[in-house]
Amino acid sequence: RSVPASAQGPSSAAGAAGPPPATNVTSNKRLQQTQAQVDEVVDIMRMNVDKVLERDQKLSELDNRADALQAGASQFETSAAKLKRKYWWKNCKV
Repeated sequence: RSVPASAQGPSSAAGAAGPPPATNVTSNKRLQQTQAQVDEVVDIMRMNVDKVLERDQKLSELDNRADALQAGASQFETSAAKLKRKYWWKNCKV
């Protein structure tokens, strides 16, 4: 014998509307765990981006220092050659 849906009670109407409450709790817990993992990964990636930017700045500074050192070395080489020539001529005249 069939019983009308209104006479079956609230449990069958709630069951037809969605998953049972235990499944909702499990789904919410999994969703929260996944969100926590995503948040952790986002934080790690932000730190990585910050480190990459700092590294880029340090490399740029190092490149500038290397250029300055190269310029100084070239100037030293020129001055040393002039000084060597000067004293070579001085020794020749003596």
